[in-house]
Amino acid sequence: MGQEYNIEKMYTYLRGYLVGARMEESLKALSLARAKHSGQVRKNGTPYIVHPLSMASYAIALGIRDDNIIATVLLHDVCEDCNTEVESLPFNLAIKTGVRYMTVKKFATDKSKIETKRRYFTELLESKEALICKALDRYNNLCDMPFALSSDAIGKNIAETEILLLPTLKEAKERWAELSDLLFVLRNNIKCVNNILKLYYKEDYEKWYKEYEGK
Repeated sequence: MGQEYNIEKMYTYLRGYLVGARMEESLKALSLARAKHSGQVRKNGTPYIVHPLSMASYAIALGIRDDNIIATVLLHDVCEDCNTEVESLPFNLAIKTGVRYMTVKKFATDKSKIETKRRYFTELLESKEALICKALDRYNNLCDMPFALSSDAIGKNIAETEILLLPTLKEAKERWAELSDLLFVLRNNIKCVNNILKLYYKEDYEKWYKEYEGK
């Protein structure tokens, strides 16, 4: 079983912090995310809202004080999982753009799911909100995967992280120089967890590594 979470405590902590920091967009996002994810549960059985709340709390612990980034973190699954259009979100353009890039969409020109993912990770570089959000999202998901996914799905995520996400975060240090320290910390945290998972899911990882590399 996974961890137990006190959702009210998490929500109260975040709300108090955001009020004190005068992060108005994130406050709106906190309320909207809670309403949209109401009744939803993750594959590990925990209420879905725990995921964005955990990500936002970790982001604040890392020293992130950007209102647009925290708001994007809280909203990142609202469109993909709650049947909500990005343009309907009552937020500024940077936040809506971040949420849009966080939402995986298949294009008619994509020849495979892997091609879709390659385009998706490349596009993350266009939005610092989406880029940081994806790093936080993947770190949180990697930590929860053993409690929620099949070994095959975990292997796929490990390979995707190594082949697509980590190189993207490395490249992002050149694109977003002001975020280089934060990206370094996130990249190394993700790499550490990913390497541990590789030890336990070696066969599944190697299978998907070959798929992503086209071998």
